[in-house]
Amino acid sequence: MSDESTVCRVLVTGASGLLGYHARAALLAENCASDFAGRARQYEFIELPRLSESTLLQWTHHAGSADLVLHLAGINRAEPDEVEFGNIAIARLLVQALEQSASTAHVFYANSTHAGSDSPYGRGKQAAHELLLQWAKTSEAKYTNIVLPHIFGETARAHYNNVTATLCEQVATNAEPTIHEGAQVELLHAGAVIDIMLAEFQAGTTGTKRLVGTPITVPDLYELLVSFRTSYQVNTYPDLVDPFTTALFNTYRATEYPAVFPKELQLHRDHRGVLFEAVKGGGGGQTFLSWTDPGIERGNHFHRQKVERFLVVSGEAEIHIRSVFGDKIETFRVSGSKPAYVDMPTFHTHSIVNTGTEPLLTLFWAHEVFDPAHPDTYSHPVLMQ
Repeated sequence: MSDESTVCRVLVTGASGLLGYHARAALLAENCASDFAGRARQYEFIELPRLSESTLLQWTHHAGSADLVLHLAGINRAEPDEVEFGNIAIARLLVQALEQSASTAHVFYANSTHAGSDSPYGRGKQAAHELLLQWAKTSEAKYTNIVLPHIFGETARAHYNNVTATLCEQVATNAEPTIHEGAQVELLHAGAVIDIMLAEFQAGTTGTKRLVGTPITVPDLYELLVSFRTSYQVNTYPDLVDPFTTALFNTYRATEYPAVFPKELQLHRDHRGVLFEAVKGGGGGQTFLSWTDPGIERGNHFHRQKVERFLVVSGEAEIHIRSVFGDKIETFRVSGSKPAYVDMPTFHTHSIVNTGTEPLLTLFWAHEVFDPAHPDTYSHPVLMQ
């Protein structure tokens, strides 16, 4: 890290892409956790425009003081020549910035299992790796080549070389997909990739590291997503004990948000009163209740993996939700007189405010028991000042 500060300065190519989004979210989460614990910030994400010939001077200016570079940019959907030579060109520009600034940053490259194959994409990714490797050898710098399987996660673009995102959209909209019976993918969540990169950076790991995902056939992936939709429509969570299932379910439900909320619960009335089912399935988890005084707000935090439900049992409230990198705030008005739940999407900071004149009783459910050592809860205001 930089001599003048304990903060690690980070450059990210491809910051607007799937891996880039999760990189920024992971860095934000680390800083929020540090702030909450009263520790110094750990990371400074240096926000720069897309790396190109016209922005090379800006990148060069900041590369000299960077401690970590995550090279996540890449081209995988374009004309063959653009795919091959575009990936090489991005790497060459990054090397120029590193060389011209005499950077000593540790560079991580998001490579692919297709690197080295006889295809435009494979040749381009391999050549980009060789450029970065040569820079590291010449500069005596640290370089780590991370070979990735198929990546999925929240914010992935459907119909853009991401089979999981495409299937999620088709399942959510009840569209008929084209399924190749023999196709198989090896899936790894984008957030897990970034967590591994940050851990390997802290450990000083160099060389090539191949990450392993969960193998699944495309037909089985489709059927699993359909099962999510079917159970979720009748207020039943899938079994969320397995982290892969949780990550995939979070990715699917991101496709439905915010259109499906708040979801009204079915009320069973008889001469004794009213009964309703608040939460079903999930494989366990933790339920707790809170009383909130009028005008008081709870929350103002986000999660990266946790599945969480808010359900007002008595009183009047507003639930506010904002993407951690967005400005738009979704507001859901909920009431104990007409029970309806809202499930918190990952990477969205959220809060609940008692808007009534009486105490507010709210039921909260999370798919896992709270672990103070790994809370997955990051303080971040919904309403930015």
